Amino acid sequence: MNRWTLPEKAKINGRLYAIHADFRDVLDILTRLNKEEADAQTRLYVALALFYEGFEAMPERDYQEAAVWLMTFLNGGEEDKGKPGPKLLDWEQDAGLIVSGVNKVAGREVRAMPFCHWWTFLGWFSAVGEGSLATVIGIRDKRRRGKKLLDWEQEYYREHREQVDFQKHYTDEEVEERKRLLALLDGDGSETIR
Repeated sequence: MNRWTLPEKAKINGRLYAIHADFRDVLDILTRLNKEEADAQTRLYVALALFYEGFEAMPERDYQEAAVWLMTFLNGGEEDKGKPGPKLLDWEQDAGLIVSGVNKVAGREVRAMPFCHWWTFLGWFSAVGEGSLATVIGIRDKRRRGKKLLDWEQEYYREHREQVDFQKHYTDEEVEERKRLLALLDGDGSETIR
């Protein structure tokens, strides 16, 4: 992959496939890859089908090459370096903080753009400096490593705990089981479950 260009097609086993390179499409793919409701193979298959136009015509023998190409694309053109680091960011939970920082760097509302290439979005994202997103990630990292928070960080954490702590996402089956158990406990099961 040439990182000086913005790829909109992938060459897989000698055949060109148009790709869905808009940042919104890619964020949807990342969300689906991270869902634990399905096994990893199913999630990858869905991601490939969403990413490649004409995926239904792609020979199965090309799936591995297509998956490597997709992962390299998601990493901004860099090959996968193996085991990922600790989770400090959640694209869904942190969406408001991310878009706020990216808008500031881009000097525009990126969600209003009809098309914004994933690599352009990543470039703006990587240039996000100080702000709420950096604060949240910094606090998450310190807490993960057992480091003491500064007084202002402790105050921020107390006031924004739901924003800093990763929210638990439940599968449909887990939600139904929780509702069933709550109904047994309090008779109506009407508690809100995320």
